[in-house]
Amino acid sequence: MLDRKASSLDSKIALVTGAGGGIGRAIAETFAAHGAAVVVVDKREAAAKEVAAAIEQRGGKALAVGVDVTQAEGIQQMKQAAEGRFGRVDVLVNNVGHFMPGAGPFLQTTEADWEGLYEINLKHILRATHAFAPGMVERRSGNIISVSTIETLRGIPGNAVYSTFKTGITAFTRSFALEVAPYGVRVNAIAPETTDTNQVPVHRWIPEKYASKIPLMIPLGRFGRPDDHAGVALFLASDLSAWVTGVTVPVDGGAIAAAGFYRSADGAWTNAPIVADAGIQPR
Repeated sequence: MLDRKASSLDSKIALVTGAGGGIGRAIAETFAAHGAAVVVVDKREAAAKEVAAAIEQRGGKALAVGVDVTQAEGIQQMKQAAEGRFGRVDVLVNNVGHFMPGAGPFLQTTEADWEGLYEINLKHILRATHAFAPGMVERRSGNIISVSTIETLRGIPGNAVYSTFKTGITAFTRSFALEVAPYGVRVNAIAPETTDTNQVPVHRWIPEKYASKIPLMIPLGRFGRPDDHAGVALFLASDLSAWVTGVTVPVDGGAIAAAGFYRSADGAWTNAPIVADAGIQPR
């Protein structure tokens, strides 16, 4: 039987990038609530300080670091800040990523777009992992969690370059996990489906007249919330997942399982929602 302390992060030092809002903030605050001291990293220094202050007001320990992790010097600055304050990092969460820069049909993108998407979605993960993993290997203990996307498991038209680099996270996670497993270091990733955040305010994008259709789009009936991913991150960071490494966990409300099937207004499942809405029975 698992000890109740299996979900505890007491005495752990966690660093979360992009923690000034959205999924990153939810992960940082959840880790702090379960005992970790958290290094809150965000290029918006004011946002990082706000989250760190909120953690400390609840009795937790936090350090705000305002750096841009897509820059090599930003990685070094956050490493120096974290180790200067806490001496080490036990859990690294590579959360930063975005699909908007350079988004669009592949043939309309430029090499500059590709470079921008590489920097924000994959390269910083390689840099951060390269910076912190040696200490974990030396201590024979550590945990690396990267936030990818559900688009690594399906096509996303208009975002081919973005999905390429996000899929790279899954490949890196799987392979690097094998390299460091003998040293007690675990490496995993989370693949979110559309989640309502300030970066992706999906509820504001859908006209009110279509709001009633949202429960029909995703099997579990709603878009994601930051806390949905924070719960999975806690699982991966804690001893609850002590024998889990090298995997990418879809956090998608059942979207991949549905694989193109949707509920119609009468509750029936269909892979032809327009036909079903028209009252035509597919043959």
